[in-house]
Amino acid sequence: MVPHLTTALTGTLLTLEKRMLESMPQIEHWFRTQWLEHSPPFYASVDLRNAGFKLAPVDTNLFPGGFNNLNPAFLPLCVQATMSAIEKVCPEARRLLLIPENHTRNTFYLRNVAALANILRHAGLEVRIGSLSPEITAPTPLETHDGHSILLEPVQRKGNRLLLEGFDSCAVLLNNDLSAGVPDMLQGLEQNVIPPLHAGWATRRKSQHFAAYNRVAAEFAQILGIDEWLINPYFEACGDIDFQARTGEDCLAKKVELLLSKIRAKYAEYGIDQEPFVIVKADAGTYGMGIMTVKNPDEVRGLNRKQRNKMSVVKEGLQVSEVIIQEGVYTFESIDEAIAEPVVYMIDRYVVGGFYRVHTERGIDQNLNAPGMQFIPLAFEAPCSTPDCTGAPDDVPNRFYAYGVVARLALLAAAIELQENDPQRESD
Repeated sequence: MVPHLTTALTGTLLTLEKRMLESMPQIEHWFRTQWLEHSPPFYASVDLRNAGFKLAPVDTNLFPGGFNNLNPAFLPLCVQATMSAIEKVCPEARRLLLIPENHTRNTFYLRNVAALANILRHAGLEVRIGSLSPEITAPTPLETHDGHSILLEPVQRKGNRLLLEGFDSCAVLLNNDLSAGVPDMLQGLEQNVIPPLHAGWATRRKSQHFAAYNRVAAEFAQILGIDEWLINPYFEACGDIDFQARTGEDCLAKKVELLLSKIRAKYAEYGIDQEPFVIVKADAGTYGMGIMTVKNPDEVRGLNRKQRNKMSVVKEGLQVSEVIIQEGVYTFESIDEAIAEPVVYMIDRYVVGGFYRVHTERGIDQNLNAPGMQFIPLAFEAPCSTPDCTGAPDDVPNRFYAYGVVARLALLAAAIELQENDPQRESD
């Protein structure tokens, strides 16, 4: 199922996609040189927004939790990419310990864990699933919403290794984003821990990621001869904010106004007849919590109690003290009249699929990562890395090639971000 793009494909996006198709050899060569300098994350997913005049990433997740939503036909791509990723971090790996989130009651998330374990097993690994949850004290079978089952086992620590009963693994793969902090059990392990602990939300910040993305997008735009803004959302960061105590509101309002004026100028430059907006969200965290759409700086002054409560706490009950103010990118893609946005999945440096996040109750300027969302696998007719360069830019899979390019730019930014924030690098 290919979404309907409600904007007329005669403007900047069509030109941008055409430029990408014409420059495919140059683009792929540039990516190859980048991966020689920067090691990609083990896996990642990138949320994109397609406004018809702009195609940009709005979030990058280094602990993706939707492998169950990918097109099953692309399992071979996932397996091949996983083999490449494993060879880099632990070439001799035979066993892998997979540690998921502690959401033992979220059966849809558990289905993701089952799908991820299936990919890893097809890549030739013996995989068992270990839980950090205090609720799991013995091997516990759990059912997913569609009848699959997984076995969660309590993790033990002996010396500097994590073990399960009768199972000592070469590496530990986290599908747990560490929002609540890094447990002592994961500190100082001699096993390879992937992604690294500093990729978790205990230390990672979205503003650091998009600062790295600024540099990546600028270099890429120069190579392609395009305006960087077409693939890059403006952003600002604001620390020391307390929504409950109403401190930091002036800082937030000023940065909202700054961003809105910059977006307004770009809209005027391109003749875009839309109202600029920004997204204010927690600088750390995921699951679509702590997010609001803002079109006027006065909207962040004097929030009512319900709004303050919503913005002040994110996953694991953590208090929000830092926010990122990000240029809002409209999504003019829809499926059966429901607003849709593409989410692209990557393992190692390879695009392995994705899906559309669809929400029937959300608007074109709202966050779609919210209760009530649905997922539709991307309709790849061929891998998104093999477009038809002689066809129209909006042909399938040519639109998906553009998705894959922009998603890989975000992946490269994540690689640079992790490299620069590596505590080991600082100590060296």
